[in-house]
Amino acid sequence: MDASLLSILVIGFLLGIKHAIEPDHVIAVSTIASKTRSLWKSSLAGVYWGIGHTTTLFLVGMLLFLFNTTLTDTWAMSLEMIVGFMLVFLGIKTLRTKTANTGLKGNHTYVQSGVIGFIHGLAGSAAMVMLTMSTVETMFQGAIYILVFGVGTCVGMLGFTTILGLPFVATRKQLRLNHRLTQVTGILSVGFGFYYIYRIGITDGLFSFL
Repeated sequence: MDASLLSILVIGFLLGIKHAIEPDHVIAVSTIASKTRSLWKSSLAGVYWGIGHTTTLFLVGMLLFLFNTTLTDTWAMSLEMIVGFMLVFLGIKTLRTKTANTGLKGNHTYVQSGVIGFIHGLAGSAAMVMLTMSTVETMFQGAIYILVFGVGTCVGMLGFTTILGLPFVATRKQLRLNHRLTQVTGILSVGFGFYYIYRIGITDGLFSFL
């Protein structure tokens, strides 16, 4: 591996960490963290988000890279719009959580985190492919770049979900305070979801294409 490719991969890893903590990602995963009663489970939820996110980026990215094409603006914004609706759904679902005893159990936490990451990856695939195509020269390098980027997102989200989980784990026996924190998370998710829908649909003009 030459020095130029190594430097590109290092940059990809760092960009992955930065990408993981974008507002829509953090808010979505916070709805999972608010329902966990274990810091370990909250941390792993972030890793599974990263795995789901990387899976989509890799699959869609390789297909687009193989055919040397990108998604149209309409398709890209439509996929982004899904994130807005997902945030609203997650927020409403979180607001319906009553007490700390109704936390997610078993593997459901990880499955839900993986699905959220998968949807986020689908929405970000267009930008990822454009970045990859402008950065590397071959499909093999593109695959390595996306995987390294994905590892960065896993590391970034691992750290952030650990931080997000702290207040919910610390207040798991203080039901009223825990419930209020959970409600705040739900309200943020619903509010940001509607903002996201408005931005994509009105400001960015998706609705004008339909």
